[in-house]
Amino acid sequence: MATDNPKPSDFPKVSAPAIRALNAAGYFQMEQLTQVTEAEIAALHGMGLKGVRILKEALHERGLDFAQP
Repeated sequence: MATDNPKPSDFPKVSAPAIRALNAAGYFQMEQLTQVTEAEIAALHGMGLKGVRILKEALHERGLDFAQP
């Protein structure tokens, strides 16, 4: 079975709706989130404030951040 996601997701533990929202938007790896703003991620249907906070903290732990507006 072919897949658009060659590597397993490295997202931290966030809700299933948040993961579905990220995947539906084409995001499968934390590093991809450095190309979009926090507001763009927050606007995804299924992504709540807690999920955004968890992702932001996980990015910071890796020395990364969301793109600047």
